[in-house]
Amino acid sequence: MMNNKGKLFTGIDTIIVRVSDLVTSAKWYKEKLGFTAIWEDANIRLVVLDTGGPTSLTIWQTDKSINNNSDTAAYPIFGVADAAATREILLEEGVKASDLINDGVVTYFLFYDPDGNVLEACQVHG
Repeated sequence: MMNNKGKLFTGIDTIIVRVSDLVTSAKWYKEKLGFTAIWEDANIRLVVLDTGGPTSLTIWQTDKSINNNSDTAAYPIFGVADAAATREILLEEGVKASDLINDGVVTYFLFYDPDGNVLEACQVHG
């Protein structure tokens, strides 16, 4: 069923990131990244976080092993005004982060949550 513009989808509602401990991860995402919870469900062990943009981030606890590989993982990219400053703030907060990469169009870096899930911060130039 198409909407009135002929598009099947209206955008991305949320991105799910699997975590091993919901309490620890929710605290990390709130304290380290400044996200706020907009929905929490202890029964199915998930928290939906407001990222400041139109797409939320849902952290969802799993009992399965979480295996991350930054070369093959799908991951969210968060827009930032200043990648270098954002990276420094995260490092000061004890967040593991890669070196800055500047390709002339964007400056970005990878960083990791308590489960080693890959996240990226990206500054677009011009």
